[in-house]
Amino acid sequence: MIRAEFYEKKGLLTGFRFSGHSGYADAGEDVACAAVSSAVQLTANILEELGHSPDISVGDNVIECICGNGGDVPSRVLNVLRKHFEAILEEFPNTIKIIISEV
Repeated sequence: MIRAEFYEKKGLLTGFRFSGHSGYADAGEDVACAAVSSAVQLTANILEELGHSPDISVGDNVIECICGNGGDVPSRVLNVLRKHFEAILEEFPNTIKIIISEV
């Protein structure tokens, strides 16, 4: 299962940390993992393009993205990502665990 942890500060989303594998199919053939990976890359690129210069670190099956002190725009972008994950979860049950953590 993918662990999708969103960071929240004072009611605004400020970043995320995603890890794991959905388990929907074998690695390389898993459409749920592909959907999550693509959405995460798109979100990081959007934040960068909007001038929010996220701090991104990538490891084996883990990515973390921090948007400094956050703000309304990054929070809204990250909230869209969260909603997208909820839609993926409806289509592919038991593949993502969404967590909101206060930081």
